[in-house]
Amino acid sequence: MPNGQIPKRGMPPGVLPMLILRVLQSEPLHGYAIAQRIHLLSSEVLAVEEGLLYPTLQKLLLKGLVSAKSGISETNRQVRFYELTRKGREQLKTELSDYDRVTEAIQDVLRTA
Repeated sequence: MPNGQIPKRGMPPGVLPMLILRVLQSEPLHGYAIAQRIHLLSSEVLAVEEGLLYPTLQKLLLKGLVSAKSGISETNRQVRFYELTRKGREQLKTELSDYDRVTEAIQDVLRTA
């Protein structure tokens, strides 16, 4: 690796479900719109690949954190719209709290080491 640089990585493991739940907090979205929203809200730093997005959405469905309904997209295509459930809202609140706690602990180490 040139100049001892660390390669640019995608999002940290385990973060995608939390990001999906967060963007669905505002409104129901179809898969492509979820990926676009995450990409845009992250200032185009985070890219969500289909091969990771749809299996993650399926796991969220199985856990009852989101529900899905068929609908028509803005481009007139048949899609599934995902919506946050009450259980999903509770899970999001827990995950955000845990994330804030861990992030603060990491920042403490970085500031004081």
